[in-house]
Amino acid sequence: MHSLWLTGRLLSRAIWNGISNLSSAADPNVQRKADPHIISAVCGFPKERVFKRLIKGQFGDDAWFSAKSKSADVLGVADGVGGWRAYGIDPGEFSMQLMRTCERLVKLRRFNPTNPSDLLARSYYELLHHKKAVLGSSTACVIVLNRENSTLYTANIGDSGFMVVRHGKVIHRSEEQQHYFNTPFQLSLPPPGYQANVLSDQPDTAITGHFPVEDGDVILVATDGVFDNLPHSLLVEELCKVQGERNASRLQTVANSIAWMARNLSFDESFISPFAESAFANGINTIGGKPDDITVLLATVAI
Repeated sequence: MHSLWLTGRLLSRAIWNGISNLSSAADPNVQRKADPHIISAVCGFPKERVFKRLIKGQFGDDAWFSAKSKSADVLGVADGVGGWRAYGIDPGEFSMQLMRTCERLVKLRRFNPTNPSDLLARSYYELLHHKKAVLGSSTACVIVLNRENSTLYTANIGDSGFMVVRHGKVIHRSEEQQHYFNTPFQLSLPPPGYQANVLSDQPDTAITGHFPVEDGDVILVATDGVFDNLPHSLLVEELCKVQGERNASRLQTVANSIAWMARNLSFDESFISPFAESAFANGINTIGGKPDDITVLLATVAI
């Protein structure tokens, strides 16, 4: 009975966290904005099962944002590196501030709608020069739909990433950046004296790309808690359900489904997960999912 209550509580929290994002997408005033635009929904779960204070834009050490400007729609996720907890540093603070700063820069139109890597860099350097130190490390993925040319611009650092599906086929997927197994590239702001001992990749190491989008394209932006636990075929099957979908509530249903499946499989000790397959390829004999924070941003393109 306790586990059923906890499951319902976690799912309610995840859906509530995405309500403002869903409602803005469903707002008729937004739908009448100059095309193209994206309709989106968000869902996620923290790794820990203990109930904690709900913070909009955050699932555990993961963070996300969704923002619109006159020229573009922007989505982003970041995954705080949990190892900082051993040093008394909240791993979720850096990822949250990185995404919040990106969101603010977009709303203030202080960004280039063809260069998400520059948006990440601006956010990172603001934190670097912040009066109150924001310490930690994070992977990140940001996508920008430029309305002027119907083109999607992408940037990712580490193993957070994106996938674009069109008519049942994956037409674009981000590439992971790993220093070595389970050690992704990451933006870092370490405490004084730790710089030499901490992995710290620069914003300009982000993998960037751009490609035209079509009406109905499905876009997934997610942290590694999704990609490490959901098999590729199952993920594509879910994304195909919302091809061309313009109803935000239906998008939310599928976003919930993806996040919930990833969470369930992450705690399945007998499941041969994508993470377990990758570990085996690197000479590590393991089985099961990978318990982790999970963030799903699901969107469709409307032109």
